[in-house]
Amino acid sequence: MRGKVGLVIGLTVGYVLGTRAGRERYEQIKTQADKVWNTAPVQNQVEKVKDFATSSAAALPSTVWDTAVKVTKAAASKASTVGKADGDLQKAAKTSAKAVKDAVDDGEVTVEPRGGA
Repeated sequence: MRGKVGLVIGLTVGYVLGTRAGRERYEQIKTQADKVWNTAPVQNQVEKVKDFATSSAAALPSTVWDTAVKVTKAAASKASTVGKADGDLQKAAKTSAKAVKDAVDDGEVTVEPRGGA
């Protein structure tokens, strides 16, 4: 509740000050923000973030693959220790593992080695 009150007060103060300053002040603030955004240090950091995001996205397929393998192995090992009643679970786990492998073999899923690149 306390946070909501602070938020409402902050929004109210911002609105009142913003309307008093008017469009001219808004344009001044926007111009200054654009100048800062276009400086070399800021753009260097933007490039670093873009590179990090790209390399992280490249590692995603291997993460998904590793997780799928772990889940399939866990399901298969659990099914084999539970007994005959769960034979269908073991069969389903093996079928899932085969489906994932087939998808990779058919090129439907790309698996990147760990470590990016």
